[in-house]
Amino acid sequence: MPLNTSRWREQKMNDSTVGSRNVAFIGLGVMGFPMAGHLAKAGHKVTVYNRTRERAEKWAIEHTGCIAESPAAAAEGAELIFACVGADDDLRQILYGDGGALAGMSKGAIFIDHTTDSAVVAREVDGAAGKRNLGFLDAPVSGGQAGAENGVLTVMVGGNDESFAAAEPVMQCYARNVTHMGAAGNGQLTKMVNQLCIAGVVQGLAEGLNFAQRAGLDGERVLDVISKGAAQSWQMENRGSTMLKGEFEFGFAADWMRKDLGLCFEEGKKNGALLPMAMLVDQFYAHVQQRGGGRWDTSSLIQILQKM
Repeated sequence: MPLNTSRWREQKMNDSTVGSRNVAFIGLGVMGFPMAGHLAKAGHKVTVYNRTRERAEKWAIEHTGCIAESPAAAAEGAELIFACVGADDDLRQILYGDGGALAGMSKGAIFIDHTTDSAVVAREVDGAAGKRNLGFLDAPVSGGQAGAENGVLTVMVGGNDESFAAAEPVMQCYARNVTHMGAAGNGQLTKMVNQLCIAGVVQGLAEGLNFAQRAGLDGERVLDVISKGAAQSWQMENRGSTMLKGEFEFGFAADWMRKDLGLCFEEGKKNGALLPMAMLVDQFYAHVQQRGGGRWDTSSLIQILQKM
């Protein structure tokens, strides 16, 4: 954890005037597990649901909260229902039907989707929630597992002003920056921009470090000097050293990045945006998957260059 993070978190919690809220969290993966934990640590009354109950039981051992048997049961009595699942169909599965979260939500409750999914499903769910007098926010996050664990995520939010105003103070429990981007779907569109930019940065870093190694340079010294100049990036600071060491068994998986880039390509077809660099990098990630690296961190792009 960065030296100032714990002090920043403590001050933020001391300054909070939100009070205890009844909340639910659906989906306790590498991101949702710590995010729900931050809500509990902040004093909120948390009910969790996870498709694999063992994961929910593990969360309950580490944190104070209740386990629900279905998304609907988790949503009952909750003012805010958070979710972080896999993709569009996973979101629909936990939302719709008799056992879905929408069936259990009370009038005026707000569903906050932290999944990275499509703007299409965000607008769909916004419409379904509105018909039930429920609020909805699409709120994908950036910062990875470390950001979730340290409570310093960046959250990009789409939805109406009223829902954002009600949910934003609670999202601050696990975020350093929560920004309202406009109407439903705009959070997801902003996350797509984020992923497109990351793809280019990681590929550039991979090529640069591979070049340094082949030129006989000390890779760590290269990182030390160029990270002080215009080439500096989050990826360089957090992934440069592990890329040089060939360590990829952690972080944001290549499988997930390909899923996210696929969302970008679908949206690009609709709005006319050209994405040639992202399409090329996507094919490099396909090669990573073919080598059995689907769960490797996105920085594994360098491995393709090293093996050529």
